[in-house]
Amino acid sequence: MVKTSEKEVGRISTYFKDVGVAAIELTGDLKVGDTIHVKGHTTDFKQKVSSMQIDRKNVQSAKKKQHIGIKISDRVRPNDAVFLAK
Repeated sequence: MVKTSEKEVGRISTYFKDVGVAAIELTGDLKVGDTIHVKGHTTDFKQKVSSMQIDRKNVQSAKKKQHIGIKISDRVRPNDAVFLAK
């Protein structure tokens, strides 16, 4: 296991490639403006969270155990880990 100072805040549950949106089940808090690092077997990129939705409504922040959707810049796969980047 690679040691990282990044804190895991969720896992990808679904990727909607037609609209470029990832559904994430949160295990920590996340807010608009945070930078996330998505990492999986074939996935490894960082991006800033520019917007997020819960039940198709825009929100500024989300808490542990909530399910969110965010526009994503690259393809992701179910169970990819989402970290809060430092």
